[in-house]
Amino acid sequence: MWLSDEWKDYEVIDTSSGEKLERWGKYILVRPDPQVIWTTPKQHPLWRKYDAKYSRSNTGGGKWSNLRLPEQWQVHYKELTFNVKPMNFKHTGVFPEQAANWDFAMEKIRNAGRPISVLNLFAYTGGATIACAAAGASVCHVDAAKGMVAWAKENGGAFNPYALESGYQVTTAASLSSGRFAGAGATTRSSWIRRAMEEVRPARCGSSKRTCIRLWSWQVRFSATTRCL
Repeated sequence: MWLSDEWKDYEVIDTSSGEKLERWGKYILVRPDPQVIWTTPKQHPLWRKYDAKYSRSNTGGGKWSNLRLPEQWQVHYKELTFNVKPMNFKHTGVFPEQAANWDFAMEKIRNAGRPISVLNLFAYTGGATIACAAAGASVCHVDAAKGMVAWAKENGGAFNPYALESGYQVTTAASLSSGRFAGAGATTRSSWIRRAMEEVRPARCGSSKRTCIRLWSWQVRFSATTRCL
């Protein structure tokens, strides 16, 4: 089992009754977690002194309460910096348990002994993207959600300037498929990104007709991935 136990700005303080008590930088959050199936006494004083709590609704969804947080703030993992924001569905924009995977990817890239290009699909706000760029890889970050792409650009530009130096490029899947992508922080469109798009074709995904893009990386070998938009 890999453990993400080298965080300084994140900590699981306690868990009980379907909830986690967490520290994100200097802020204390209480968030639901269905994997916390045990009930133990909530004796830690921060259970009653949190900065924000996300509660599920019986009708679906949920909301934050007792919100004593800035609109956004930053947390650090080693040399990486991430923008954190409380989102409508309990998330914060960072999955701290993924740090073990970031470490693995960074080690492989740094020890490769050759230039590495990484294509990160379903890339969210860019945790793995930032990590790979920090290790020296040229990274193309692709996600279907424009909000997540904008967030990844924030992470890659303002907080991790080395990402732009390494060829950090961010786009939506729709822009990549239409040929509009020119790269964020890059002066020219990377030829390896052009070659990454094998085909754009109509396909039937479930009950609706959508565009499917088949993408792969030829330097860091991933299995072929089809993303349906």
